[in-house]
Parts: sequence; C-alpha cells; structure tokens
Amino acid sequence: MSMLDRMFLTLAQAGNGNGQGEAANDEVGEAGQVAPEANGAEEAESSVDFTNLEEVANLVSENAIPLGIGILKIVTILTIAWILANWVSRIIRIRGEKAKRVDTTIARFFANIVRWAIIVLGLIAALGTAGVETTSFAALLAAAGFAVGLALQGSLGNFAAGVMLLLFRPFKVGDVVKVNGELGKVDQIDLFTTTMDTFDNRRLIMPNGAIFGTTIENITFHPERRADVDVGVSYDTDLVKARQVLMDVANSISTKLPDRDSQVVVLAFNDSSIDWQVRVWCKREDWLGTKEEMILRIKQGLDQAGISIPFPQRDVHLFQQSS
Repeated sequence: MSMLDRMFLTLAQAGNGNGQGEAANDEVGEAGQVAPEANGAEEAESSVDFTNLEEVANLVSENAIPLGIGILKIVTILTIAWILANWVSRIIRIRGEKAKRVDTTIARFFANIVRWAIIVLGLIAALGTAGVETTSFAALLAAAGFAVGLALQGSLGNFAAGVMLLLFRPFKVGDVVKVNGELGKVDQIDLFTTTMDTFDNRRLIMPNGAIFGTTIENITFHPERRADVDVGVSYDTDLVKARQVLMDVANSISTKLPDRDSQVVVLAFNDSSIDWQVRVWCKREDWLGTKEEMILRIKQGLDQAGISIPFPQRDVHLFQQSS
C-alpha cells in the first residue's frame, strides 16, 4: 500500500469515528439521559480518533522529507541541464562563427543540436530520479525518430547534403558556379536548398541533394583564369606566319597578365581547316571581356595578314554522260 493510500485510509477511519460519536451525542440529547456505558464508549472512540490523527502525522513526517528531497533533486537536475545547455551552445556558436572554415549556418545549427541534446539528457536523468523507467522512454524516442526519418526521407537527404556542403564548402555565397547545366551566382546556402541567380536574372532554388550528388564547377575559385579561343585557317596558309600573327594578337590583349605567357597551339586537322587555339591568362573578373577582345583582334589580325578563315564547304562534281 502506498503512502497516499495509507493516509487516505487513516483519514477515513478518523472521519468514521467522529461521525459515530456525533450520532451518539444526538441520540443522548433526544433521550435526555446519558448512560455510563455510552460515556465510556465515547471516550474510547475519542481516543481512537486521536491515535489515527497521530498516525497521519507520522506518515506525513516520515514521507514528506524524502518527497521534498526528490522534488529538489529533479528541479536541480533540470536547472543544471538548462544552464549547461545554454552555455555549451553559446561556446560552440561563438567558436564556429570565428572559425574560417566553418560556415555560420552550420555553427548555429550544431549549437542548437547540442543544446537540445543536453536538455533531453537532463530530462531523462530527472525522470530516472523520479522513478520513471527511462529505458522505455528512450525506446519511445528512438521509435519516434525512426518514424519521422521514414516520413521525411527525401528532406533528410537534402538536409544531409546541406550539412556536407556547409562543412566541405565546395563553394560559398558570391561564387559563380555551374551545376546541372545551370550557370549562376550563389546567393544563399541553406540546410535544405541552395539559391542561385543566373546572369539572365533567373532565380534558381535547387535541392542540396541534387547539387551534392553531381559535378560542381566553381568558376570563381581561383583568382586567375585562362581564356581560350579556337580559330581555323585554310590548308594553303603559311603555318609559321599564322602562328606569328596569332601570337602577336595574344600578347596585345589589354587584360593579359604580364607574368603569364600566352600560348598558340595547333589542335587538329579538320575537314576544311587547320584549327588553332589561342590561350591568354587574365584575372577571373576580366575573363569575359578578355575573350571578347581576343575574338575581335584575331579576326582583324588574320584579315590584315591576308589569312582566310574557311567555312565548311563541299565541292560538287557533275559528270555528263555522252549520248
């Protein structure tokens, strides 16, 4: 029998005793006389009532202190867990924001994860102090987590990919990247999606799972970039002269890096032309303008040198049969 059951039973017995005494007094008042035996019984009942009240007091004194200590333990554990969770979360967030290789988003995310993990552990410890079976509680949490994982399988895949992107950082906000055939500037990296703006002013919101599972071309990763332009000359062209013209054009580009040598190489013999490639190094922000200037100057240089740029052509020979 529990402490509360014993207390309620004792109080009930005391109440019954008092009720019987009051009934006896009423009967005596109506009869106008009191028998000695009735007085003796009433005294006995009064003695029993006081004994029951003393038993209740003993029960309270014996169990109130352990109960109060138990409540104090629970409150203390929860308070310590709350303070510790906030302190550890704050330290992780500050250290993560100061680290160069850790994104601010991932630092705040892990800080919140650690905070709630400490709070849950403190809650489990408090329940264990209160006598609750924590094994079944932990199993319930695991089952709930498994069910949520199955329901959000696709979202969790994007979430995991977002964490990997923020940890390994193949690109950052402001980089120009090419992903899944789309070229654009990264505007925002979240845990589930990445937002890009294309150069024709289209906004792309791509799931992180589709990004992390494919090839990522980070165009702005290096501070320098090479601009390549292919051009073909006719088969009757003097190749030495053609090389010199193309080299002069490459060295005359205004955005060419002075410490990087330009190159002119023969690529292949095509059906209608001998193909060359002109290579010029420039800063990454000058790449588009450099390539445009190269195309214009190559055409002008070849025209001035009398070198033709052939186009695909086909010779058709007609044979006339004699009658």
